[in-house]
Amino acid sequence: MLEWYWAGLLMIGLMLLLMFVGMPAGLAMGLTSALMILAFLSPNNLLVLANIAFERGTDNQFIVAPLFIFMAALVAYSGVAEEAYVAAARWLNRLPGSLALASTAGCAAFAAVSGSSVATALTVGVFAIPQMIKAGYDRRLAVGSVATAGTLGILIPPSISMVIFGIITETSIGQLFIAGIVPGLLLALALMGYIVVVTRLHPGLAPPAGAFTWRERFESLLPVWGIAALFALVMGSMYLGIATPAEASAIGASGAFVLMALKRKLTWRRFTNSLVRATETTAMVTLLLLGGFTLSYVAAAMGIAHGLSQAIAGSNLSPLAVILAYNLLLVVLGTALETSTIIVITMPLLFPAFVKLGFDPLWLGVLTTINSEIGTISPPSGLVLFAIKGIAPKDFTTRDLFMGVLPFNVVLALFLLFMIAFPQLSTWLPGHMK
Repeated sequence: MLEWYWAGLLMIGLMLLLMFVGMPAGLAMGLTSALMILAFLSPNNLLVLANIAFERGTDNQFIVAPLFIFMAALVAYSGVAEEAYVAAARWLNRLPGSLALASTAGCAAFAAVSGSSVATALTVGVFAIPQMIKAGYDRRLAVGSVATAGTLGILIPPSISMVIFGIITETSIGQLFIAGIVPGLLLALALMGYIVVVTRLHPGLAPPAGAFTWRERFESLLPVWGIAALFALVMGSMYLGIATPAEASAIGASGAFVLMALKRKLTWRRFTNSLVRATETTAMVTLLLLGGFTLSYVAAAMGIAHGLSQAIAGSNLSPLAVILAYNLLLVVLGTALETSTIIVITMPLLFPAFVKLGFDPLWLGVLTTINSEIGTISPPSGLVLFAIKGIAPKDFTTRDLFMGVLPFNVVLALFLLFMIAFPQLSTWLPGHMK
């Protein structure tokens, strides 16, 4: 058998080659695992892959992803994102850059019931970007603020990326969700703080907004009750120990259905579209997870995970140096790969070493998610970037897009370093769960 490091390089190289030629990530991982077994292990191990796929695919924990995805699909058709944006715009109108601030607040609110960065950015951006441009906002600021705030969709729970992290590493999904609340809110405030500073220094970027009465402000809060109620229902039930993550996901999907009906947005076409969208996303996530499970098995069977863990532990590198190197790796991978794919590729190999070094899994989950956010708005392959490009003005160039998100990427990078320095911000709230 190959030495673990040659086996690891061969496995990663083959998997990346398959993805480079266009094979879906989940299939690339599964095929790589099968080829590694046929080449270096017994063909009988292929039966183990089938058993792993069946056992993990029928685990009760697996239902969390499709139900939260369905909840997000229903909420997307209920109009809550636009209502949150309108409310934020009225309450923040006295601050510089109020519409950009409202976009960030709207994304944060929708993220609380979405779980997807692309969905959050598109749902808010489709009406927020035209509003800002019409008001005379600098177009780079308008598009950049929405693209960056959209990344909150995978940090503020429920987050599909955190579900995948929890399943792959066998970390409590409920605790991961709660761990993302404080960092998510702090990041939203950091982004809003940057907008206030830059628009105060350069008032031409964001003309003053119109005035609103207190009555108009309070009236704008009435339609937003649905987001608050659904978030409190899902997160509160897990935090208080009333429901497991699987039960909370069912509560969330049911609550989203009721919310859609109460808002009189429930039609047969919207309902079936929600089902189709949720089914497509679930199929992608399921294939990705099953590929990750097979990759994890091969990495363990060939000694790759153990060898890498021993090498890192015996390298005499400080824990800080290890975590910084890990985050640098994620930045590089994030420019080319999607968030969930990065998690599924890296965690089977690196998580055992991180556990041996004493890193808290919840902290790791939050850092991985924040770093993945940077990747989603980084060239050349940031998913959120190219999703936003589709709803930006037609003459808005790719260069404009990159320049618009660049300063926000700096804010994200500084916030990531802040979270590395203060891990308790990720672990304090989950520590008080019942």
